[in-house]
Amino acid sequence: MFIIIMIMNIVIRRTQELERIKKLGPWILIFGRRKTGKTYFVKNFLEWHEYFFARRDNKLLDKDGNELSLEAFLEVFKREIGNKTIVIDEFHRLPESFFDFLHSLGVKGKLIAISSTLSYSRKMLNRSSPLLGLFSEFKFNLVDEKDIINSLKGLLNGKELIEAAVYLREPWLAPKFEENKNARDFLATFLLEQKGSIKALIGEIFSEEERRLSLVYEGILKAISDGKNTSTEISSYLFSRKLIPKDNPGLIQRYLEVLRDIGLIDKVEVFGSRKFKYFHISPLLDLHYYLEEKYAYSEVEVPEKFIRKVIDEKIPFHVESFFASLLSKKLGLKMVKVEKPEVDIALTEFNRIKVVGEVKWKKINQKELEAIEEKLYHFKNAEKYIILQEKGKLESKKAKLIDCNDLKT
Repeated sequence: MFIIIMIMNIVIRRTQELERIKKLGPWILIFGRRKTGKTYFVKNFLEWHEYFFARRDNKLLDKDGNELSLEAFLEVFKREIGNKTIVIDEFHRLPESFFDFLHSLGVKGKLIAISSTLSYSRKMLNRSSPLLGLFSEFKFNLVDEKDIINSLKGLLNGKELIEAAVYLREPWLAPKFEENKNARDFLATFLLEQKGSIKALIGEIFSEEERRLSLVYEGILKAISDGKNTSTEISSYLFSRKLIPKDNPGLIQRYLEVLRDIGLIDKVEVFGSRKFKYFHISPLLDLHYYLEEKYAYSEVEVPEKFIRKVIDEKIPFHVESFFASLLSKKLGLKMVKVEKPEVDIALTEFNRIKVVGEVKWKKINQKELEAIEEKLYHFKNAEKYIILQEKGKLESKKAKLIDCNDLKT
């Protein structure tokens, strides 16, 4: 069985989420950044009987859109829990007294809680929370790489399939995708027309987390898009723009952790060191903030050809990250960064490098291929991959060549 979401002629499969959720207990807390498809997934593909949406004003809506007071909701909840599967959307908005009631009730029946705040969801399940031990945690992310590739097969091929897959992992992008456009043209038009919506989404994410989107947060997001990936580089960037009082990486650690907590950025360990490199989880938001950094494109009119130029520049890096994550999940290995020699993909197991790889998102010749082989030869005991758009007549005895036509996820 697999989960499908119909979008125009595209069927997006979310088999990974379905397989994961099957293994969890009777009470489940589904949490994740806004616009990742949590509510749609639950309402359309999980079994439930009662659905309630918690508003910010302490009132709720039922499955038919009827408004309920908190008292009326509690009456229904107490009557039906244990008999029916109940869904509560934006669960974190309910008062603390309700969480205390759940603690006194204990796990009874089936309850699915949905929250669009990551940091608060973690607080609800920490040691001091009355909910500790009651819920199975289920983090809802962008569409899995394997699922998006399988979803687009038959509609797109080769390079076009991969480039579309990289960005259509954002569920709210997919309904606007036009099959007769390649991913680069589609993204240029989308970013130009939807820049206001992207800013609004980021504002909503911060609002839901009850945080203010300050210039420091925006500065960090721009810095990461501009290739400043370590805390030292980010600190220098912020100081140069007078966003922090002094150039001190320690000052921005709490900002970086907040951005991780709310699902906008993540970090990867630099192998053999105590350093980390930070990156945007969403390639779409990476493009947005790079355009903000270079052109302030949400404030002034920017020609579409400038946006397309940025997309052409960024796509190879986003494709690298896509394949690194795909291989990491497929092989069950930890993704790290290696700096000397720097490689696109490095995967470890028990602090040993098991897999290395290079992604060349352009046509290369045999001589260039041999130079890549020489670079990867440094990692003598690691399995080696070279990922290309198209192998053509290229051959390698030292690494496994993979192109878009080989992808069998």
